[in-house]
Amino acid sequence: MQLLTSYVEGAWFQGKGKASQLVNPATEEVLAETSTEGLDFAKALAFARDKGGPALRALSFAGRSELLRAMSRVIHKNRDALLDLAMANGGNTRSDAKFDIDGASGTLAFYADLGKELGDRRFLVEGEPAQLSRGPRYVGHHVLLPRRGVALHVNAFNFPAWGLGEKAACALLAGMPIVVKPATATALVTFRIVELFVEANILPPGALSLISGAPGNMTEQLTGEDVLSFTGGGSTATTLRGQTPVVRDSVRVNIEADSLNAAILGPDAEIGSDTYGTFIRDVTRDITQKTGQKCTAIRRIFVPTQHLEQVEADISERLADVVVGNPTTEGVTMGPLATATQLRDIRAGLERLAAESKRVVGDGKVAPRGVPDGKGYFVPPTLFVQHEPNKSGLAVHEHEVFGPASTLMPYDSNESVVALCRRGGGGLVSSLYADDRKAIREIALGIASAHGRVAITSAKIADQTPGPGTVLPQSIHGGPGRAGGGEELGGLRGLAFYSQRTAIQGDRAILDAILA
Repeated sequence: MQLLTSYVEGAWFQGKGKASQLVNPATEEVLAETSTEGLDFAKALAFARDKGGPALRALSFAGRSELLRAMSRVIHKNRDALLDLAMANGGNTRSDAKFDIDGASGTLAFYADLGKELGDRRFLVEGEPAQLSRGPRYVGHHVLLPRRGVALHVNAFNFPAWGLGEKAACALLAGMPIVVKPATATALVTFRIVELFVEANILPPGALSLISGAPGNMTEQLTGEDVLSFTGGGSTATTLRGQTPVVRDSVRVNIEADSLNAAILGPDAEIGSDTYGTFIRDVTRDITQKTGQKCTAIRRIFVPTQHLEQVEADISERLADVVVGNPTTEGVTMGPLATATQLRDIRAGLERLAAESKRVVGDGKVAPRGVPDGKGYFVPPTLFVQHEPNKSGLAVHEHEVFGPASTLMPYDSNESVVALCRRGGGGLVSSLYADDRKAIREIALGIASAHGRVAITSAKIADQTPGPGTVLPQSIHGGPGRAGGGEELGGLRGLAFYSQRTAIQGDRAILDAILA
């Protein structure tokens, strides 16, 4: 059994007292233990601010980009071993593990390329100067300077590699040191990646810290120039937003929380067409990929009323081929849920949906392949049909079941499906599968303001899109309302959260000299 430690103040720290256990969710075997008892969080954050911050700010974007490139290469070099860890501690199939590990290395590489393009600059200047008086000499510039604090990253259990990589890429390129707090239950992958970074001596002292275990009073140590980025449940997000430093000192907070993402089959889509085939593929993949434990997974499926029965049959047929079990067992295509808590919550959520909708796939019973009797956190892929989606108070529009489940619903007009989709209260991504431009305009633009991203799949790109569940660094990730109101990635947009936008006003010649 492995003992996980934290990396703070440039050294590894072993906690004391009662340890938290990390298990294999397929077999419930204990894999590791960790504790943060005795860790001085105030000193850990101060070290990051005082040592890591100045070191990163002294580097140009090109210099910071080389750090990211080295991080990406280390992950890729150790890919196979990290995949094995993800399968053991996260319950991922090998394909699902690749989704996480490759997402981390790919995002770091993307931002490394972006930093190289920015070159020798150390901060960003937005646009052209604005003339502020009658004469041309008095002007104003807006600049984005790295905040002189620390970026605290509290990450979710489902993407221990990508969650680390996507937040780290933006923060480090912007010039802010990071303190990474992964979800304890699946921290093995994050721990090993940080350990590899330290062994390779990639980053300057203080640029990267790791908290392996309980966060203690860490959020109480935040200051006005620090930032807090959280991915997880809405209830925890509410607690974090109420922390004293956040309220008192206006600590900048980015939240990615719950999301009732939707997939919409357009009114023009014909059964058997390429657009229809991609729709069926994406929906069934999102139900089962990562055992449905993706913030971008499709939770609601809207189809024209006349296609409801055929879509139900086609999705059901695909889900019938899913093999649930230990992801290391040959033939298994969907693994367990990550934790016992997730199993409890998802079972309760499925019963809540079953109370109002017809369950057409998945009766709650499962005989996982390659698993000791009675062990593991397994549920079958589950599909519901709700024939009256316009009824008030439906859980399908209000409660996210964070597992392999989705609900199929009919609609009868563009206007009605826009209204149904928006009942989700704000989402990360919803997708539309259509070719008719009038329908696409009305539906896509009708739902856009309720989402961080809208993915449109038409026949000509049906074989090119990776699906709405894939978060790409070129586009923003986040969403309004229920989704948390946050925004990450999006190319250079991702650096804004870690930067202070300031208006610099003065003589054009002086500003041209100091901002060059």
